[in-house]
Amino acid sequence: MSEEANVSKTEVTEKKSRNFIEDAIDKDLAEGRYKEVVTRFPPEPNGFLHVGHAKSIILNSGIAKEYGGTFHMRFDDTNPTKEKSEFMDSIVADVKWLGADFGGKIYYASDYFDKMYECAVLLIRKGLAYASDLSADQIRETRGTLTEPGTNDPNRERPIDESLQIFSDMKAGKYADGEMVLRAKIDMASPNINMRDPILYRVAHIPHARTGDKWCIYPMYDFAHPLEDAIEGITHSLCTLEFEDHRPLYDWVVNNTDWENPPRQIEFAKMYLKNIVTGKRYIKKLVENGIVDGWDDPRIVSIAGLRRRGFTPESIRKFVELSGISKSNAVSDYAMLEYCIREDLKVQAPRIFAVLDPVKLVIDNYLEGQTEELEVQNNVENPALGSRKVPFSRELYVEREDFMEVPPAKYRRLYPGNEVRLMNAYYVTCTSCEKDEKGNVTLIHCTYDPATRGGDSPDGRKVKGTIHWVDAKTAMPVKARLYENIVDEEKGVYDENGELNLNPNSMTVMNAYVEPCLKDAKVYDRFQFVRNGFFVVDSKDSAPGAPVFNRIVSLKSSYKLPAQG
Repeated sequence: MSEEANVSKTEVTEKKSRNFIEDAIDKDLAEGRYKEVVTRFPPEPNGFLHVGHAKSIILNSGIAKEYGGTFHMRFDDTNPTKEKSEFMDSIVADVKWLGADFGGKIYYASDYFDKMYECAVLLIRKGLAYASDLSADQIRETRGTLTEPGTNDPNRERPIDESLQIFSDMKAGKYADGEMVLRAKIDMASPNINMRDPILYRVAHIPHARTGDKWCIYPMYDFAHPLEDAIEGITHSLCTLEFEDHRPLYDWVVNNTDWENPPRQIEFAKMYLKNIVTGKRYIKKLVENGIVDGWDDPRIVSIAGLRRRGFTPESIRKFVELSGISKSNAVSDYAMLEYCIREDLKVQAPRIFAVLDPVKLVIDNYLEGQTEELEVQNNVENPALGSRKVPFSRELYVEREDFMEVPPAKYRRLYPGNEVRLMNAYYVTCTSCEKDEKGNVTLIHCTYDPATRGGDSPDGRKVKGTIHWVDAKTAMPVKARLYENIVDEEKGVYDENGELNLNPNSMTVMNAYVEPCLKDAKVYDRFQFVRNGFFVVDSKDSAPGAPVFNRIVSLKSSYKLPAQG
């Protein structure tokens, strides 16, 4: 094939792989509508971000980076009744953690309150807005339905000068909360209910965290948001499909407030996860009722929760990439997110011996008091991680499930008379066990073959079972937490009353033993516990020399990556 043909083939492939947002931006730039690309992530600081927000952060920042443009981090802080600095701090931390580069500058909608007020005055002067004394209930009642037009507000033809004076008096604090609003004058018969004279400003005598008592009127989201974009020179306002019906109002606001090259809103599908709780109302209830230990609980798919659980930014970005960018709502499987973190960690994480449900094993023919160190690779798939020395002696801990006194057919681990491999150590043969008065196994007796040091037999005999272990003398006791979905998937996420069907086994705490090398493990250090999964040092409950481990994900997966192309 010629070089020209190769280039052509590559161009076709790249063109097919581009999404509809990139196609729209390409067209805008080619037509000269914009000279550069400026995007933004504009959360309201009224809660913690969840994995769905990660899609918006990654998409908006990624588009800006792709086109050599600018990405703005902006707080849409126009509602002081629900906003908290705690939420702002967590959102900034999440955005930084995901690797979105906003240049260190944070924008605030509240910085534009003066300009928004000027724009509202401009609309009144144009005869496109009016002051109304209808109550919230009256406005709702006269708005109409999806099949019936609304009824004109009696204040709709109020003289412009009168509306200007009332709006000024609203700003001056002469009206009580709910006594007066400013409405846009658009079309009460519009098939789009959002265009039926929406409220632009309401009275609210509430101090604002950043502006103090300067304002007692605050702009509504649908008025403020397009103006924020226009003021900042945003070119492409990328938002989720729920705002598609609001786009005519977005365009009406920026077009009637006289902006040159106003921003363009483009909608994309939200990220939904099957059987996963993301709603703020439900998560808030879980937090307030003490069912979880905060908005960063590892069982919650808030970005903070995923970070504490041990997910990496790279795994989240890969998940967003695999989920795709489209105009059609679709549900992603949590198993795909687990696939992404497994793929990210399998060659990065050191592989460590850890016994989660321990029972003691004694090698009766191993010299009492003798100790040795065995050389163990840190990750057989990544030789660059090197190796470590693992202590070994007469008494060990093994997993309780690795022994059965009366095993079923094809059971290959420890049982009386069977020989297995202690991983990277020796062949051992089980001889007997001891039990307590309830019949629980308390001690397993074995003998070992000294010639099999390192886990191989010089005479060529093979064993069918290999188990991991830790040295009882030097192993460190730790708490290891295993997680399941916070809701019972078999019953469904919600019951008949709309409440969550909680899973009583969503967290299991194990009194485990790990290799002594983990004593100095730092917060967010990640490891693969051999046969038990990937674990991370918890960021909240760990202490120096006393790490607590969260299981990020098990090793086994039934998820299959969809065919590409």
